[in-house]
Amino acid sequence: MNDLNIEKTYSTPLVSFDPKNGVFKIEGRSIPENPAAFYDPVNTWIEQYFKNPQPLTRLDIRLDYINSGSSKSIMYLMKVMKDYHDKGNECQVNWYFEEDDESIRDLGKHYKSLIKLPFNLVELY
Repeated sequence: MNDLNIEKTYSTPLVSFDPKNGVFKIEGRSIPENPAAFYDPVNTWIEQYFKNPQPLTRLDIRLDYINSGSSKSIMYLMKVMKDYHDKGNECQVNWYFEEDDESIRDLGKHYKSLIKLPFNLVELY
């Protein structure tokens, strides 16, 4: 399976998914005009990855801003990971937020309470 790399733009985040190491990164601003057009290929890729995943899959998310449509797509991505985790496989989410960014921190807490995966809230100074 090939890596998935999408360059960051003003309205879309960097997506860097490395299937050989099981490390997935989403970084930047996620406010695309059409979130489904951006995230559908990402979610299709992750579904394919979980047909033959690594022993540990880690998702690192570091967003400056996210709109509601993107939030639903990120939730779907974590749900796919949760389904895999529930089958006895290791998955981990690291949610990064700036120390003074309460909205991103609170969104991470919200995801953590809903998804029930190993989920680390990582404060950046």
